[in-house]
This record gives sequence, structure tokens and C-alpha cells, in this order.
Amino acid sequence: MIKVGDTLPALTLMEFNEVEGEGCAIGPMPVDVAKATAGKIIALFALPGAYTPTCSAKHVPGYVDQVDALRKAGVDEIWCVSVNDAFVMGAWGRELGAVGKVRMLADGSADFAKATGLTLDLTTRGMGLRSNRYSMLVKNGVVTTLNIEGPGKFEVSDAATMLAQVSQG
Repeated sequence: MIKVGDTLPALTLMEFNEVEGEGCAIGPMPVDVAKATAGKIIALFALPGAYTPTCSAKHVPGYVDQVDALRKAGVDEIWCVSVNDAFVMGAWGRELGAVGKVRMLADGSADFAKATGLTLDLTTRGMGLRSNRYSMLVKNGVVTTLNIEGPGKFEVSDAATMLAQVSQG
């Protein structure tokens, strides 16, 4: 399992981007994790799935609400990672007002979740292998803070906890 001091897995996530203007979608675009984190401070949080109750009502909205405070504290980007496809993550991000605030990154085959060792098996609930709920602060690709939730919990991966940790240095 990934831990503080480890480098994020050198994998590719997917992000759905849209072009302003004629409304043409440019579709899912690859995001090379190593390149995208180089020289940046990233507040990354992961969750079991788009449109699920806690994720939609609390987790993503908390980061959307705290985007200005997190940026003021030194965070360059906020990433939401989930085992969903880029189309779902894009639509969910639009619905939650995350566009331009939180990058909604798809881990469609759970490769990132597997590589970090932070998986959650929800097969018995019809959802298959998913990501555990967690947050981490990443500086130049290295994990500096890691907050892993217990089963069914939402206590330490929220935006308020991340903001307090970033503010502490």
C-alpha cells in the first residue's frame, strides 16, 4: 500500500474535457500522472464512485467549496479520482459545479487504485473493484500526507481536513 514518502504510480488517468465555443467535445484525454504532478502541489482525493450518496452530497462538494482556500494555502490543483469512465466523471463534475475547480479523473480499470493498494471490493453490492475513500497531499509526485478512511466512514478525507493539513505546512 502506498505511504507517505512514496511516489505516485506512473500511470495514466483519463479526463473528459470540453471546448468552449461550438460545444464540441474533445473527449477523454490522457493525464500522465508523473508529468501532471511534476513541480506541483496536488490535493488528491479518491472515492468509490460517481453519483454515490456520500461522494455526491459531501466529498466532492466539500472540495468545490474549499477550492479558493486550498489554492490560497498553496495547492496548485485538486484531483478527484474514481473508478469510473471519463464520460461519467465529466458529467458528474459538470453537475456538481467542479469544472475549473476540481479535476475529475477517471481510473476506468482501477489501475491507479490497484497500484496504490487502496482498493475497495464492492462486488457483493454490484459495483466490482473500486477505490477506497482517501485523500493525500502530493508534492512533486511524492505523497506527503495520506488520510485513509475506514470502511463506510467519511471522517478524514474531507476538504476541511486537507485544508488544515496544507495550512500547517
